[in-house]
Amino acid sequence: MTEIQKSLNRYITAEMDEWDFSGVVRIIQNGKILFEMCRGYSNIEFGIQNTMETRFTVASVAKQFTAFAIMILYDKGLLQLDKKANWYLPPNMKLPSEITVHHLLSHTSGLHNNYNFEDDFYVGEDRKPYNKEQFFRNWIIKEPVKKPGKEFEYNNSNYNLLAWIIEYVSGQDYYEFLQENIFLKLGMNHTIFDDGQTIIPNKASNYMHDYGELARVPYTNNLYSIGAGALVTNCDDLQKWYECLKNRDILSEDAYGIYLSENKNNYCYGLERYEEDQTIKYAHGGDMLGVSAYTQYFFDEDICIIVISNTESLDQYRFGNGIAAILHHKKPPAYSKPEEIFLPPEELLKYTGTYLPGKIHIEQKNGKLYLVRVNQNIHIELYCVGKDSFKRRYEEQQTIHKLISEGDTKPSVWGYGLISKQFL
Repeated sequence: MTEIQKSLNRYITAEMDEWDFSGVVRIIQNGKILFEMCRGYSNIEFGIQNTMETRFTVASVAKQFTAFAIMILYDKGLLQLDKKANWYLPPNMKLPSEITVHHLLSHTSGLHNNYNFEDDFYVGEDRKPYNKEQFFRNWIIKEPVKKPGKEFEYNNSNYNLLAWIIEYVSGQDYYEFLQENIFLKLGMNHTIFDDGQTIIPNKASNYMHDYGELARVPYTNNLYSIGAGALVTNCDDLQKWYECLKNRDILSEDAYGIYLSENKNNYCYGLERYEEDQTIKYAHGGDMLGVSAYTQYFFDEDICIIVISNTESLDQYRFGNGIAAILHHKKPPAYSKPEEIFLPPEELLKYTGTYLPGKIHIEQKNGKLYLVRVNQNIHIELYCVGKDSFKRRYEEQQTIHKLISEGDTKPSVWGYGLISKQFL
């Protein structure tokens, strides 16, 4: 084992131990596996452990595949990126006329973002049977709409629309197009679109902490994530995907140049681009209930980092950057767990109540404080780390919840003030 491998082993083992990580890590350099490790259970109920072959949901890591599929259509001359998206959408789906395909790919469309605290889409509407037309009409083509091209706003709706463009232009289902034009060509035999019904062998279940105990995540209909998520894959297939991007297979040089070009906010098409110390990194993460994924690509140095987990315990972005730091002979960013300050139950009561009806509550139970989310489906334990300041117990969180800001007397969470001591 080389010194780099020893450093990686120490760092990754310590991180996994500290955060009770469940998932896999693989690091590829110069076409060979430099380091890999797996931990935890793909299915707790049946005691099935994760392996390096386990398939995981990768959430928004899927966006790079959707964008790549659009570039395949571009190469075939079937669409133009600077033309109106409406040209390539079904007649019953019409966007504001100024929005182009490029705006969707670069998250600059200005469309309404339905993943917010006020709307009832997240773990609400997305639990219901999927109807594409109703989804478009009720949740995507909504006010407010900002002027296209002016601002970057990460929005899953952009990539839902790109999936429908792929279907309308190609005449194939989204997954069929990706399967035929990407996965089969690369031998990615373990990558599939999770439609919620197809049996996917060796797929990890997703877990989160509820009242401090591991639990299955609340159900959502994966079809609402088409284009933006819902892909299931494993390390072997993601390694093949990295090799495709590094070797510039499938697409033309022109298409690759566009695909990997930075737009606003470091965003390319389905990937982010960063440059530090003359080192260029492409990356994209994925987050959803019980899922955390992260891919990093250093094409010039032929390095690929893959992190996939079926829990949300560890901040995969900091973790991935820590691995990259070691590979570049730098000190990795360490986790931070402030010392806990114990508060009596009666003192915790000042934070309890409703902050946003049906969406954000805080409750005190058995002397512990819980942030209650999504119609009381999720109960996240908080512990005190300072005056009116709290962190999550089981999930790494960079930002401290300052429940009462300096100069205020009224508690607030994410900008929402306490409105009632009762649950509304």
